[in-house]
Order: sequence, then structure tokens, then C-alpha cells
Amino acid sequence: MNLPSAFLTRMQEMLGEEYEAFLQSYESGHYQSLRLNPRKTDREEFMEKSPFHLTPVAWEKNGFYYSEEDTPGKHPYHEAGVYYIQEASAMAPVGYLDVQPGDYVLDLCAAPGGKSTQIGAAMQGKGILVCNEIHPARAKILSQNIERMGIRNAVVTNEDSGRLTKYFPAFFDGIIVDAPCSGEGMFRKEPAAQQQHCEALVKQCAELGAQILDCAAAALAPGGQLVYSTCTFAPGEDEGQIAAFLARHPEFTLCDLSGCGFGQPGEANRTGDYPLQAEYCRRIWPCDGGEGHFMAKLQKAADVPAVELPRGKNGKGKGGKTPRVDAKALQAWQSFAKELFPTLAGQPIAVVGDGF
Repeated sequence: MNLPSAFLTRMQEMLGEEYEAFLQSYESGHYQSLRLNPRKTDREEFMEKSPFHLTPVAWEKNGFYYSEEDTPGKHPYHEAGVYYIQEASAMAPVGYLDVQPGDYVLDLCAAPGGKSTQIGAAMQGKGILVCNEIHPARAKILSQNIERMGIRNAVVTNEDSGRLTKYFPAFFDGIIVDAPCSGEGMFRKEPAAQQQHCEALVKQCAELGAQILDCAAAALAPGGQLVYSTCTFAPGEDEGQIAAFLARHPEFTLCDLSGCGFGQPGEANRTGDYPLQAEYCRRIWPCDGGEGHFMAKLQKAADVPAVELPRGKNGKGKGGKTPRVDAKALQAWQSFAKELFPTLAGQPIAVVGDGF
């Protein structure tokens, strides 16, 4: 495998003695996996009748690896929404969000829909799931997957994150940000990720991820939870990203994921210019049973007095102070929105945005 030289140099500096084992993991084939849809099948019954060779994924009860000889993408079960073909490590972040039926949840970077459909299954048809994707073509694929998997309480939006946050200040109980990233965790699976990789891309993705995180912070209700994830190993997009976010947002605290029982902890030598309890973050390496994923869970203080609204595209504004939302006006708007969303979401799919 012809891995980018700048990537190899950085990984060797970060990993030290563990570098050779990391490099050796690229000699084996990538993992293939699917996640059952509990809205359409029973786990035990599917295991008895499955035409595939399945072994469980450690961190997701409905996740299974399948063998190279299996072709689940061509089976009628796939078109029926019985399962979603999803990379194993990408199944991990949603479990940290602790979604409950009746919650109001935002998947801010949702296409093609793996995490959205996983969240939707946990919601059991109760509450509202907003699935946002800024690119119109990808938003259409997202809506198709939401419908295929039978998630009836979902709204798909095709919006810039800053614009979306403007209309949903302090609204959501939970938000997941699976940020656009440099894709270093996908090198075994997607050769295009190797060809496109460069340090300029890493920097660009880190800057975009920071903007999206700021928007998510404004859209999260006091006391809410935010899960951030990437499929890359770059410190600026991972531990360094979270450390910088916490420096900007003292109303958030980093939750401890060290007791989850899988993967590896984040590392302090990757946090950049800010302090961070990096071991509270979690990472899945290629040797852990997935292609690669970084995860961090953030809790917003319950007593945040007002909401800061981002201005302009992705939260960037020019001059002046960012407006604050009056608490009574915010409460009235939230009541209205919660009445509006079920009307939009019951068809089973509604798509909102300029791109359609």
C-alpha cells in the first residue's frame, strides 16, 4: 500500500515503538460489516436465518462483520432496510450519545446516513431526528437511506450549519458531529483517500470542523450532549480539535469514555496548545477491529443563561456583537418547532432546504 509520506512521518513521530505494529495492520484486508435494523428485524431471529457468515462487532449489539464471500449489498434484505452496510468503527460514536425515545436529536453532518439511521433506531419512532447535509446530492442519498430504513420521525435538511443553527438555538437534547475529515482511517478501504491526502487538506478539515463544532454548541440545549467523531488520525482534527473547542467554550466539559472496554484512549501528546484530559477521548485503530475512528463526548452546562448565535456561513460573521436570544422568546419558539416537526416528519421523510 502506497501511503502518503507526510502521513507516515507524522504517525512514526506520534506512535514511537507502536509504529511498526500500526504499519503492519495495513498489510491485511479491510473490515466488512453491517448493522441490523431493529425496526425491521429481531437480532436472534436474523442470526438463525441469515445467509451470511456473521461475527459480532464488540461495541455495537446490532453490528456484525461479514466474510469476503458474502454480498449483502446485493441481497433483497438490503433494499428492504433490514440492515445498513456500515464500517464497524463508524458504529461506535452513536452509542456514546445515549439517545432516548422522545429526544430531539441533530445529526449535523449526516450523509450518507449510517449514524442517522442508527440514532433513528434507538429513538423507536419517538421524538424528532433532524439529519442535515450541506451537499444537495449527498442529501438526496441521505433521504433515500432514511426512508429505506423506515425512520418515520426524521427530517432531512440541506443547509449550512451556521444557517441551521440560527433557526435552532439551544434546541436539541443531543447532537452528533461526524465531521468532514482528511479520512486517514479509510486508507485501507478507499484508495481515493490516499490519493487526495495532503497536509493542506488536514488543516482545511480542522478549520471546518472547528466552525461546525461552534455551530453545534449553539444549537445544543443546556444540559445536552454533543458527540464529535472523525475517521482520521490527525491530531489537529482529533485531540487538538477538542482541546481548542473547550478553550473556546468553558460551558462544556469533556466526558470520560475510558470505561467503554474497547479501542484505545486519546493521547496527551496530540492536544496542541491547550490542556486536555486526552485519555477521556476514545480511538479505534485498524488493529482494534475497525478502519479507524476518533470520538469525544461533551456535556453542556445546564445553567447556560443565553444562547450565542453564529453569524454568516458556518458561524463566521463580520463585525458587531453576536445576538443573544431572550429566554422567553426561545421557549416560545421551541414549543412552536416541536409542534411543526411531527407534521413534517410523518410521511415518512421530509426534505427541507435550498438544494432541492
